[in-house]
Amino acid sequence: MFPVARAALNLTARGIQHTAVRRAHRKYEPDFHDKYGNLVLLGGATVFTTVWGYVFTQAGIEWGLSPVGRITPKEWRE
Repeated sequence: MFPVARAALNLTARGIQHTAVRRAHRKYEPDFHDKYGNLVLLGGATVFTTVWGYVFTQAGIEWGLSPVGRITPKEWRE
């Protein structure tokens, strides 16, 4: 079993080395994140800020978290 495991690890290491060598000889080409990453990040931040700005100012949510004075005990029914 040990030789089989060692051969499997050797093949894995050889595959990783082969991929690294193949990528080292290619010219660098910008991918999607290099081209549009900052634009997507800014667009997401804008949408996030706009939506939460609306929720905080216009949705009519009462933000008082204390239940004091809001909860009144009910009479017991017998």
